[in-house]
Amino acid sequence: MQLVDILHETKTALSANKARSGLTILGIVIGIGSVIAMVSIGQGASGQIQSSIEGLGSNLLTVMPGFLQPGRGIVSSGRGSAQTLANEDIEVLQQIAGVAYISPEFQRRFQIVASGNNTNSTVIGVNPDYAQVRNVSPAAGGSFITEAQVRSLGRVAVLGPTVAQDLFGEGNNPVGKTIRINRANFKVIGVLQSKGSAGFFNPDDTVFVPLTTMQKILAGADFLSMIAISVQDKNLMPQVQEEALLALAQKHRVDPQSPDFSIVSQADILGALTQVTDTFTIFLAAVAGISLVVGGIGIMNMMLTAVTERTREIGLRKAIGAKKRDISLQFLMEAVVLTSIGGAMGIILGWAIAFAVSKIAGIATAVSLNSVFLAFGVSATIGIVFGYYPARRAASLNPIEALRYE
Repeated sequence: MQLVDILHETKTALSANKARSGLTILGIVIGIGSVIAMVSIGQGASGQIQSSIEGLGSNLLTVMPGFLQPGRGIVSSGRGSAQTLANEDIEVLQQIAGVAYISPEFQRRFQIVASGNNTNSTVIGVNPDYAQVRNVSPAAGGSFITEAQVRSLGRVAVLGPTVAQDLFGEGNNPVGKTIRINRANFKVIGVLQSKGSAGFFNPDDTVFVPLTTMQKILAGADFLSMIAISVQDKNLMPQVQEEALLALAQKHRVDPQSPDFSIVSQADILGALTQVTDTFTIFLAAVAGISLVVGGIGIMNMMLTAVTERTREIGLRKAIGAKKRDISLQFLMEAVVLTSIGGAMGIILGWAIAFAVSKIAGIATAVSLNSVFLAFGVSATIGIVFGYYPARRAASLNPIEALRYE
């Protein structure tokens, strides 16, 4: 039996009952579309997390107070709750070869008032190196914190664009105006260019003041929330991380195996967050995959029904010389065609869902060719697996019994 004949017979058989064929295809469409959409959302989220972490700064190491206990992860560590980092630690870290910039930081939330408006935002005490370490820069007409302002406890502030809009309204330039933080007046010297959220931190919704001003005037504390280290070369990061661990452990007089601080790299943070998104994506894809199994069972049910309805046809074909292989191939081809059509339509549906989610909800999505090919291969496999038994059953019918079937 020629392939052309098989395809022609397949078209005739599937067209004979369009409603049943359409409903069978629908199960595959929903399953494939769901898997494509879920995987694309997960991959898009992973890519967005990676770009956000990279946006925190290049070749970045972060020293945080408190020891990260194994199994707790970076997200649940309670960053800044301990008070084990001090200004003297900066001098120790500056002696390490390969360090480009060091940015000590002290952050707290305060109510900020200006022009009759107020907002509750994060205020961070920084030094001039913060701009280099965190890849931030003020918009035209403004400036960032200078070393002279840090030494003189200058009451100046740099606003994130979100804070500037909340306090002064859209389109108004706050440079040169005064804001009030914790009952102290500060002159605005700059507004940062919009950067967007970076992981769990949004620099757009932040106010920056000199580190010494933050510690002595606003917070009344001399410890640090964290120390960010920019490394000259990405290849030097493991070496710098190890040397920083040993140097700070010696300075704090603690065991390097269980120090009172933690040093994490971008790779550590990215790995922890990516693991969460990957697990979530696999879970969603598995849930969506259940509909594929349901769709496969629907195909098997349809093909078994078709075998029963076409018993006399099968007997007639066998009587005029059709072999078992021809009968089996005919029914198997019908199942594969159904799932292939469903797979193609499911890919389109999944892409459409991913596009709609990206536009409406603002969630990044990424439909990869690998997921498309995988989905199409899975749909064809389902046709073969769930179509095999009905095809074998049809091929095994006795021609005489089949011709007598009413």
